[in-house]
Amino acid sequence: MYLVYSPEGQDEPKRWKYNPRRMMSAEREAIERRTGRNWSDFTQDVIKGNSLCRRALLHALLKREHPTLKWDDVDFAWDELTLEYSRAELTEIRQTVADTATGDERDAVLEKLDAEIADAFEDPEDEGKAQLPIAG
Repeated sequence: MYLVYSPEGQDEPKRWKYNPRRMMSAEREAIERRTGRNWSDFTQDVIKGNSLCRRALLHALLKREHPTLKWDDVDFAWDELTLEYSRAELTEIRQTVADTATGDERDAVLEKLDAEIADAFEDPEDEGKAQLPIAG
């Protein structure tokens, strides 16, 4: 999964690979203190679209490049920050849907996933080992 930041006025979006299992302990602890959520809840809330959690994640990732960055310096319009699944992750999701869903809803979901897979970012590192980004 990728966190994609496209602030207004910037030509190219900034893309970070987001794998909750690979965040450093100091980053996880800072995020837990900032959001008041344990790590497992945080990872789920990021995917669900919680604004505070997404801001905390953006802050942590930006801070890697700009160590003096302050929390109050991180502000974004909702459409400037998105989460995107990689092609491998979407393919895994598609397989799960194909194996478990039934009826017309299944066909509609598979069609939507096929379109997303066609447009998805392909990360060569994900080949054959994609995991959905939920920390357990």
